[in-house]
Amino acid sequence: MPRSARASIAVPVAVPAAVPVAVISADEPEAGSGSSAERSLRLLALLANAGRALTLAELAAQLGLPKGTAHRICTQLLATGFLARDVDERSFSVGPALRKLAFDTLNHGVVRGLRHEVLSELVRQVGETCNLTTLDGAQVLYLDRVEAQWPLRLTLDVGSHVPLHCTASGKLFLASMPKKERDARIDHLPLERMTANTLVTAEALRAECEAIAKGGYSCDREEFIAGLVAVAVPVRDAAGGVRAALAVHAPTARMSMDDALERIDALKAAAQRMSGLL
Repeated sequence: MPRSARASIAVPVAVPAAVPVAVISADEPEAGSGSSAERSLRLLALLANAGRALTLAELAAQLGLPKGTAHRICTQLLATGFLARDVDERSFSVGPALRKLAFDTLNHGVVRGLRHEVLSELVRQVGETCNLTTLDGAQVLYLDRVEAQWPLRLTLDVGSHVPLHCTASGKLFLASMPKKERDARIDHLPLERMTANTLVTAEALRAECEAIAKGGYSCDREEFIAGLVAVAVPVRDAAGGVRAALAVHAPTARMSMDDALERIDALKAAAQRMSGLL
């Protein structure tokens, strides 16, 4: 296509919806356990840092609370969307309200500007569109994105969602999970066929995630959109956990899968700089 003929690929996406405001009861604290608000915040912080869903017994034990108290806190946080039941229906994970709060925090202020500068510099280096994403429940959430100045490009806004099973970032997040949690997630994912290359069986997706975990990067080989390839690397926190993913993507008319793999070193260097800005 001539450079003068501008075109874009529009993809229908979902934007995070408004969430209810938490109302935490002001009941009297148990001795040594802190206020109701403090206990709720400690529980949310524990889940946010656990890297997996936790059962009621695990939450109570790690917080030093009676099960009845932990159950009451979980019930309140479930009602306000700050907590969610995991796929096994016995465990708890962070809910959409907490994820939206984290998204709003990450996407505003000075730190966002610094992250955007890192992303912009990466785009100048690799010559293609790059994005920063995070895990949001059973989907990938776009935190930031810088477009390359090409006439043919994919249009995805900050705040939009894409699937886990067929995107480079999504498969990277799956691969970063403990095996038990990953298997449970995959078992409950709708493995919708998006293209002829989409992995639509749990066995194939599990094998792909094992390879990603060993290799340290993830590829989208025209699995989400025909004619589009991508590669993603993890952005880790100080403890080594995967907090986000940094990816480059482009139409195959400009960038082959081999071309994308040649950009991994630049992606990893940018991810290292980005890790201190999350």
